[in-house]
Amino acid sequence: MKFSPLKGMKPIDLLNFLNLLAPLALIALLCMSAVAVADWAGEIALESTFYTESPQYSRQSDDANLSASFQPEYYTNWDNRDQSLEFIPFFRVDHQDEDRTHVDIRELAWTKVYDSWEIRAGISRVFWGVTEFQHLVDVINQTDSVENVDGEDKLGQPMVILTSIQDWGTLDFYALPYFRERTYPGIEGRLRTPLQVNTNLTQYESDRGQYHPDFALRYSNYFGDWDVGLAHFSGTNRDPILSPPVSIDPVSGEVNAPESFLVPYYELMEQTSLELQATKGSMLYKLEALQRQADSGNHNAAVAGIEYSFYGVSGSFADLGVLVEYHYDDRSENAPTIFEDDIAIGARLAFNDAQSTELLAGVLVDRSTGGNSISIEGSRRINNNFFVELESRLFHGQSSSDPAIAFTQDDFIRLNLIYNF
Repeated sequence: MKFSPLKGMKPIDLLNFLNLLAPLALIALLCMSAVAVADWAGEIALESTFYTESPQYSRQSDDANLSASFQPEYYTNWDNRDQSLEFIPFFRVDHQDEDRTHVDIRELAWTKVYDSWEIRAGISRVFWGVTEFQHLVDVINQTDSVENVDGEDKLGQPMVILTSIQDWGTLDFYALPYFRERTYPGIEGRLRTPLQVNTNLTQYESDRGQYHPDFALRYSNYFGDWDVGLAHFSGTNRDPILSPPVSIDPVSGEVNAPESFLVPYYELMEQTSLELQATKGSMLYKLEALQRQADSGNHNAAVAGIEYSFYGVSGSFADLGVLVEYHYDDRSENAPTIFEDDIAIGARLAFNDAQSTELLAGVLVDRSTGGNSISIEGSRRINNNFFVELESRLFHGQSSSDPAIAFTQDDFIRLNLIYNF
């Protein structure tokens, strides 16, 4: 099969995409011109995605899509490096899905370091977790799901973090004054739900909506070979409940047919979580587990896995890591996630060459239905400034109760050309 990033694209589509790209290019040039007088860095990426099958739903884009992103990074410090400021905006322009064209502030945070504690205030991103295929306990930042279906990309979250660093461990206290709604692909986007998500009608359990104050507390430490993280979160659930709105006729009292779109509902929750990682020579043992309480019901979930590294494979400089994980959610088939009873197997190959070549491949298999999804990711440096990334995802045999059933015709190959400055 011959891959063409422009296949299926009409001339008017390409012209519209270039018109969208022009403001982004201007911003990039302005930031790059400031590199000589400030601590600027960042990347510009051109993305081409090819879908191997026709769209599953009407109005979705055809078999090719172009996109561009720009993420500059600014960092400065003063007061003998005890104070610093970090700024990372993000811009995306997509030629098909207008909801994927968006701007976000990933980071805009001031940090002050003291002898045994520090404060960080502003917009930031925080990562919790140790496992590979699913970051189960990662709850602080909202998912930017128009970026990728894997949930790795996160929106910037307004927060204040107080960190106390002691001999007995590190204690982080999070105050989150504002909630970020999840992003969703538009009607023309691929890898979306069968019905479009209408974020204009978003509902909240809290009367304060997005201004409900959320809080979290996390303790972390290491004991010999063991790294431990124990946390509690109280606030708005980052995972919305999606359902079509239903109305009642005021005259007859009958229930009207549901609308042909979905509305996000964000409820309040309490989540207690545990992260464990043990390093025993070439073997890593990993665990993430949580207990979540909400009005819609309480549930428990966990991910357990091992990863073994082979160094200097076949006498070369390459290292190979092989990993196996089991994903469990006690809501079983009613869980709004693909990780309810699944086994994941993967391999990570680092060539350790001058081009920083890496390859990551994995398969996630549902133990109940046999449905599976395959992911392949690779990257390689071209020169000092250019990187190329390749990503592919394939979906096969999903059951009707599996959320991934919506992606059965969305197998894709994605090529990213990245310029670092």
